[in-house]
Amino acid sequence: MPHENENANEMTPIFRSDMTVELIKSSASDADVIWAARVSTAGENSMDEIGEDPARSAGLINYLARERHGSPFEHTSMTFFISAPIFVFREFMRHRIASYNEESGRYRELRPVFYVPSVDRKLIQVGKTGAYTFVDGTPEQFEITTAAMKESYVYVYERYQRMLEAGIAREVARAVLPVATYSSMYVTMNARALMNFLSLRTSREGSHFPSYPQREIEMVAEKMEAFFAELMPLTYGAFQKSGRIAP
Repeated sequence: MPHENENANEMTPIFRSDMTVELIKSSASDADVIWAARVSTAGENSMDEIGEDPARSAGLINYLARERHGSPFEHTSMTFFISAPIFVFREFMRHRIASYNEESGRYRELRPVFYVPSVDRKLIQVGKTGAYTFVDGTPEQFEITTAAMKESYVYVYERYQRMLEAGIAREVARAVLPVATYSSMYVTMNARALMNFLSLRTSREGSHFPSYPQREIEMVAEKMEAFFAELMPLTYGAFQKSGRIAP
């Protein structure tokens, strides 16, 4: 699928099923956790011990995660650029332990970039709320779904353009657009907040508290998790060992 910036000056709708996650900047390493934890016993000498004993460092981080001594993990920062449907952001922003800045439909004309599920997106819910699973739909159900979405998106975006051309304010005209419209935002989290997010927005075997996230936000979470694992391998390993519970 094309990146949303492609054909940005054209009004032809773009349909995507992917999510964009880019690590913009970071100040996050396992060493940040270690010196923050060791200040309690070493004081001003806490940074002198970093790197002297990798096994001891791993042991300390595992201990902190296991015993849920979480504050040392907060001395880190990761800023991500995310492009995803608005409905994903509405779930994302339920996590109030982060900083957000999102594209505004009041101040700019929103581009015609819309979400449609890929063929591997499970379409059918089986069971009741709190005790359900999703299974594959039939090819016919997939065709009905994507055709209905695309037809609706084209229709409402034409009305959006018609209102703008008539001089209607962007903040009024945007009301016709669906939550499947792609938006973009920056989100900044520390490692503790990110582990909390991952514990709730990914479904993994071995999780102490199983989670059942909507697939689209899980797609975002999986990409964020890959960056986290690379930046902080000891912390990430401890997160896994502790049953994916945020300390």
